Amino acid sequence: MTRESAQSGRSRYVLFDVDGTLMDAVSNQRQVWRAWAKRYGLDADEVYQVALRTRPMETFAQVAADRDPHACLAALHELEDEDVRSGVYAAFDGASELLHGLPSGSWALVTSNYEHRVRGRFLRTGLPVPGLIVDAAAVEEGKPSPVPFLRAAALLGAEPEDCLVVEDAPSGVESGLRAGMTVWGVNAAAAVEGVHRHFESLRAAVPHILAFASGSHGHAVAR
Repeated sequence: MTRESAQSGRSRYVLFDVDGTLMDAVSNQRQVWRAWAKRYGLDADEVYQVALRTRPMETFAQVAADRDPHACLAALHELEDEDVRSGVYAAFDGASELLHGLPSGSWALVTSNYEHRVRGRFLRTGLPVPGLIVDAAAVEEGKPSPVPFLRAAALLGAEPEDCLVVEDAPSGVESGLRAGMTVWGVNAAAAVEGVHRHFESLRAAVPHILAFASGSHGHAVAR
């Protein structure tokens, strides 16, 4: 059946993933994992391929099962914090225009990273920081669970059907879909399975996201 993602007169909200959606951090993530692998005498490429598909503790279990996972995590956090201080970051084209164009209180970040790192990266790239960031420490279940996006909606005072999720990764797309939200994919040549709309770049999506947030036109979503 079809349903309007938001009804006339109701506020709309936009929930953004960060890495790969608003900010290009692929090279940074690769370098962090490379440095971590070197510290433990492991093959960097093999470690990175596992890390792309799993959360850190799961990665450690696969590539360093004989090591203390908590020590592994502490080392990773140390390297990631250093990268925030010294790494080179770039926001995707259109990110600044988009975030500055959204009404205050109408958007949030939902990330598997940690808030202090996100804030550090945003400050370095000049992107505006929203009032709400739902990070890895804010929820017990990460993506692809619907919990992160549902928590963001609840804290914004929004109903799931009034929320647009903007994502680049399959786990994030699944999370948004399971939360009952409209999900658009960006920054990929091919659409992630399940997205309601797909844009090859964030830049291409900017006017449509702003239109959604303003309620200037409806978005019928097939269910």
